[in-house]
Amino acid sequence: MPPTPAPAPALGVVRQPEAAAALLDPVRQQLLSLLAEPDSATGLARRLELPRQRVNYHLRALESAGLVELVEERRKGNCMERVVRASARTFLISPEALGPLGLTPELAADRFSSTYLIAAAGRAIRDVAVLESRARKAGQRIATLTLEADVRFASAESRAAFAEELADAVARIAAKYHDERARGGRRFRLLAAVHPTPTEGATHGTHDD
Repeated sequence: MPPTPAPAPALGVVRQPEAAAALLDPVRQQLLSLLAEPDSATGLARRLELPRQRVNYHLRALESAGLVELVEERRKGNCMERVVRASARTFLISPEALGPLGLTPELAADRFSSTYLIAAAGRAIRDVAVLESRARKAGQRIATLTLEADVRFASAESRAAFAEELADAVARIAAKYHDERARGGRRFRLLAAVHPTPTEGATHGTHDD
């Protein structure tokens, strides 16, 4: 029996325009959702009730884009059947896939705008995706930390006071640990963001009342 392949990564970040285009095709999205578990073109064609040639065409495009990977080849009659799976369990498109149209924080000058927050979040996705790809090739992990908290403010004034206190605390801690002249030191980027919590299942409005 062939060895059991290692589990696919939880997240694949799509960084190339061609891969993003392949991912956005509705039929290919269906194939990727089914390929959480390995399958062949024949099996997928049966499940989706599509011609095998059409499924093969889409699978080749997905494999070329790095969204699908070969698990094994097995003989079936006079043919070799290819068994593939999705290269990750979920996918996210990085802003760099948009090339010069991808928004950067430098283009969104107002740090209090939602546009700047979206741009900064996009930069974080891009940067961490690059680092994660390099680390995976080197068999290493990258050092990251994610903090999340929900805060219900009584008023706009309390929200503003919270933002000021948070900014002061971050500046104080950063000044305490930052050492520009440290030998062998490595620079890290801290991103702190505050935004309303979307109402679950709502189509209108931005936050809970």
